[in-house]
Amino acid sequence: MDTTRQLYEAEATGWRAGLYDDVRATFRAPFVNWILRTLVANEPELARHIWGRVKPAFDTRAFAAFAVDYRDAVLGALEGDSPLPTRRRAELGVSPAEFAELRGQLAAFDAVAPRLSVLFELCDRALSGEPVADRPASGRAATAPFPASMDGQRGREPTMADEVPDGAEGTAAAVRSFHGFGEGPLPSIYRCLLQWPDAAEGLWAALGERFESDGFEAGCDRAGELTAGFVRELPYQPGLAPADLERAGFEEEATEDVRALFREFNTGPVETVLPALPAYAAAVGAAGPRSL
Repeated sequence: MDTTRQLYEAEATGWRAGLYDDVRATFRAPFVNWILRTLVANEPELARHIWGRVKPAFDTRAFAAFAVDYRDAVLGALEGDSPLPTRRRAELGVSPAEFAELRGQLAAFDAVAPRLSVLFELCDRALSGEPVADRPASGRAATAPFPASMDGQRGREPTMADEVPDGAEGTAAAVRSFHGFGEGPLPSIYRCLLQWPDAAEGLWAALGERFESDGFEAGCDRAGELTAGFVRELPYQPGLAPADLERAGFEEEATEDVRALFREFNTGPVETVLPALPAYAAAVGAAGPRSL
C-alpha cells in the first residue's frame, strides 16, 4: 500500500464524500483521520466495507461510557496527587485568535482519541482473526443510542506545520525521544502544535515531565485495557476476519496490506500518542467530559 496517497476531503466526491460525512458525524469531529483518507485512496471498496462494519461500535451509549472512562483514566493518572498543569493564553505567547484556534484544534484531537483507539484495536484484532465480541455485554447500554447531548461536533479542523520551525528543534527532539519516533514526519498532534512554536514549547514544558512518569505509563496501560475490553464486549460480530473478507470478494493481498497498516498503527509510539491527546486539551481547558 502506498501510504503517501490520501484522498483529501476537498477532493472526495460521490459515495466517498458521503463516507467522509459519516465519519465526521460518527467521530464527532470536523475532520477525517489520515488512516481513513489513506484507505479510501488505496483500497476504496475495502475501506467502505470496513467502515460499514465498524461504524456501529461508535453509536451506542456503551461507547459514550467508554470514551469518558478512557479520558478519565489518562487524566486521572497524570494528575496523581496534584492537579494537571494548565496554561493560559499569555503563558503560551499567542494572540487571542491564535489561542482560540489552538483550543479548538486540541478539542478535536481530544474527541477523536478514544474513537481512534477503538478503530485501531477493533480493526487490528478483527483483520488478524483475533478475539472480537467474544464476550458481548448484556446491559442496556450495549445497544442503547449514543447520548444526543454528548460531544456534538467538537472543535476545529486541525491545521499543521509542514516542517519543524526555527527555534522549535529542541521541543521536537524531546517529543521524538519520549515517544520513540524516528526521523520521519511527526504525528498530527505535534505538527499541529508546532504551528505555534512558543505554545508547543510551553505545553511540553507543562506536560513532558508528567508524560515521563510512572503515572502516565499506568494511564496508558489502563486506557489500553479499557479499549481491549470494549472491543471484546461488542454486541455484534463485525465480520472482518480474513475468511469473512474472502467471502465478500476481497483479494488477500489487499486485506493483508490493510491488516498490516492497522497493526502498525495499533502498536509502537501510538500507544503513548493517543493517550496524550486528552492531556494537551486539558492543559488549555478544552478537554471533554470525564463522566456521563
